[in-house]
Amino acid sequence: MELDPTKRFSSRVDDYVRYRPSYPLEITALLARECGLSAHSVVADVGCGTGLLAKLFLDFGCRVIGIEPNADMRRAGDRFLGAYDKFGSVDARAEQTGFEDASVDLVTAGQSFHWFDAAAARLEFRRILRLPRWVVLIWNEREVPESGFLRGYEDLLNRYATEYGRVDHRRIKRDEIAAFFGHGNWKLATFSNAQRLDLTGVRGRLESSSYAPRGDNAAYQPMMDELERLFAAHQANGVVPFLYQTKVYYGSMEPVIAPGIPGPA
Repeated sequence: MELDPTKRFSSRVDDYVRYRPSYPLEITALLARECGLSAHSVVADVGCGTGLLAKLFLDFGCRVIGIEPNADMRRAGDRFLGAYDKFGSVDARAEQTGFEDASVDLVTAGQSFHWFDAAAARLEFRRILRLPRWVVLIWNEREVPESGFLRGYEDLLNRYATEYGRVDHRRIKRDEIAAFFGHGNWKLATFSNAQRLDLTGVRGRLESSSYAPRGDNAAYQPMMDELERLFAAHQANGVVPFLYQTKVYYGSMEPVIAPGIPGPA
């Protein structure tokens, strides 16, 4: 399986576009209240992918530059966000964006920070950000209850997706977040999020995951057969819920958080 994060999702773009969850609208309200986000803010969305998080900030009125090293994902994001005049994308990485010094007001990363070289990305973000250097790290974290469909789905991943434990973003710990910001003066906000998926959607949601076996893998068909049985056992009116807690880690990269994101210089 491809380990390079710049290539890893190339074969999964269509499923990613169709079946990955979006992000709660409450995120921009939170950042407006806590960080001074406004329609004048310039946002660098790092690991932009297909544009799901960028859309949230574009709808808020921000200018957004998507940073995405995977060509297939970047093209999908450009198509998805093609109607937004305030969106553009670049072929770059978190550790070397190519941006000018102090050129953006906010750096965001949705479902992508765990792929970064955190130390190198920290230096780069500090360089490109204007004071007070706000960064927001976001994950849609799938709930794993003690029983039910999502419990069975988690067990299925642990059985068939041999890389799941290695790349699961839930391995990121609080001390790693603190080390990235350079202090403990950051905050965590959590929002509920959900999808309702039919069997086709459940299949696509699984196949959008970089750790899921592909069709040429011996584990693929047994995994899909078990997924179909799991769905049949738990569906109601032809759908099952995918429930998430959207985790929003936000803070300044300065030792003391100063409120407010300034407008463009």
